[in-house]
Amino acid sequence: MAAEIQPANPAHTNRLAREKSPYLLQHAHNPVDWYPWGEEAFAKARRENKPIFLSIGYSTCHWCHVMAHESFENEETAAIMNREFVNIKVDREERPDVDRVYMTFVRESQNAQPEAAAKIDNQLFQTAYEQLARSFDDKEGGFGAAPKFPRPVALNFLTRFYARDQKTESGKRALEMDLVTLRKMAAGGIHDHLGGGFHRYSVDRYWHVPHFEKMLYDQAQLASAYVDAIQILGDPHLTPLPGQGEEVAKRQVKVEFKAVVRDILDYVVRDMTSKEGGFFSAEDADSFFEHGKPEHGEGAFYIWMEKQIDNALSADAAVFKFHYGVQPHGNAPEGSDPQDEFSGKNILIERHTIAETAKHFKKNEDEARQLLARSREKLLSIRNKRPRPHLDDKIIAAWNGLMISAYARAAAVLDEPRYIEAATRAAKFLRSNLYDDKSKLLFRNYRDGRSQVEGFADDYAFVIQGLLDLYEASFDIEWLKFALQLQETQDRLFSDEKNGGYFSTSGKDKSVVLRMKDDNDSAEPAASSVAAINLLRLAQFRDDKKLGERARKTIDAFAPTLSHFASAMPQMLVAVDYSLSKPRQIVITGKVDNEQTKALLKEVHRHFLPNKLLILADGGDAQKYLGEKNEAIGAMSPIDGKPAAYVCENFTCKAPVTDPKALSASFSEKH
Repeated sequence: MAAEIQPANPAHTNRLAREKSPYLLQHAHNPVDWYPWGEEAFAKARRENKPIFLSIGYSTCHWCHVMAHESFENEETAAIMNREFVNIKVDREERPDVDRVYMTFVRESQNAQPEAAAKIDNQLFQTAYEQLARSFDDKEGGFGAAPKFPRPVALNFLTRFYARDQKTESGKRALEMDLVTLRKMAAGGIHDHLGGGFHRYSVDRYWHVPHFEKMLYDQAQLASAYVDAIQILGDPHLTPLPGQGEEVAKRQVKVEFKAVVRDILDYVVRDMTSKEGGFFSAEDADSFFEHGKPEHGEGAFYIWMEKQIDNALSADAAVFKFHYGVQPHGNAPEGSDPQDEFSGKNILIERHTIAETAKHFKKNEDEARQLLARSREKLLSIRNKRPRPHLDDKIIAAWNGLMISAYARAAAVLDEPRYIEAATRAAKFLRSNLYDDKSKLLFRNYRDGRSQVEGFADDYAFVIQGLLDLYEASFDIEWLKFALQLQETQDRLFSDEKNGGYFSTSGKDKSVVLRMKDDNDSAEPAASSVAAINLLRLAQFRDDKKLGERARKTIDAFAPTLSHFASAMPQMLVAVDYSLSKPRQIVITGKVDNEQTKALLKEVHRHFLPNKLLILADGGDAQKYLGEKNEAIGAMSPIDGKPAAYVCENFTCKAPVTDPKALSASFSEKH
């Protein structure tokens, strides 16, 4: 359930009370006379010749709550604001276009950079790798010092950089940076060890004390990053880690990462999914300490005093406390808790491996694993009785697209039908509720009905990516057709026909004064970075050279950014890698439910093949549709009645194989 949005003072009610956004509703009873973004506010500002006070935030933002409490709920502050300004509140998740324009203005006015002439070539990969390597924290993983953010886009680049040439020192080092970061995050306090999923970022370099909000886009992208790592660690043709020649070490990490993927995706299904199948946006960092009492704090839902654990776990407490670093006086590292919020409190962090914990208590590993799992379940059921953090139950198209990708890819790699079901339900929800068949438009978000805000470029790009991943996991051709429809609309509304790339906005809303292109892959990838990869994939599905040219033009548009600071756009470099490689098409002929077909597909999913297209030619309408534009696919069939795999480059194919081992051998020729 979404948490009730508590009015600060019901005596005041402003225009935000008519809105649907949880963030705007949180401020509907401020003494500040807030207006939503729109003509009514602009007209008042013109009429009264007053400047606009623009406040942009989102409902699960801890510092937004602090500012609201200290300023916007204060009668004296509100009186000044109401007298001197026309006050506008914007939910940045609903209107990222407004946020982007004003954030860019602030940033650019501080450091304007001249653009350099540039070209796209292989050197960009080495440059970006070196920039990331310089900021890599050898000991704790991640990039830079505190605060430390998970940066899935950087991890996506590092795995592709490794796959380009895993035998070089820099290739091996790139993989090490990826795996160390994933392991340290999984062990850290940034990972919710009881309920699953990841918090937004860590305030220290150890991934220990998080900023406790949970964002949907982090769950989606981190699940995908862990799936990549699982494939690399399970790929028989990829070399193991430096210093970890033993197959056993590789296997252990793979098991660990599979558990992480499941805990992220099971958390989202349980706590972040609407009954209709769409995924909610975020859970807040703050919550009440106790039911019925007004005191609240950051992380209140997640933290533990030692005595609470002792009482709950009795004889098992010692093992649990050793494993998760629980201390009598609390375990926040020095300097990570300046407000003293976590004094005497513990944020669970895996201080020891299962093997170390088992050895310490003279148990075997299975015993230790089961004891810890049992203890986590007990603590989770106690935690579930606490007041929950506020849930932002907006369903945002872009973030749902990212989540569909995560579920689809995990379903294929972990062979988990439940995840295909979650991805399919979400895709159906988007098509039914956030897409208008008549106008072919996607809308930004849904809460108590569809919002009036039309989708932005990232909504289209991320949803298209999700649909392509869903096709490659389910082989339902309807998702590929829907992706092509959305790509046409994205090209029509957002494409910069002159210079390449995609504007973030369509330009229809004249109140947003600039049309800009995102040139930074940060917490979320830039729309153009994802769109470039989508276009390269669609160009192959439909054998359409125009789509391929549009992809290359999109990449070229960002050449100045890439040459100026390559690691600012690691996801665009993933697209560059795709465009400079010879992508492989793998066509499996056979019925989707045939056991031999499944065995061939399972073999494909066992390998890390980032620049590939996976197609099922089932002899039915789907193959006919694919064959309309691509004769090669239309002509493929099983061999002597057995499902077969065709491995091709530009649809020039090797002899088909029916045996999974032979299929595996054909992949090694690239490595």
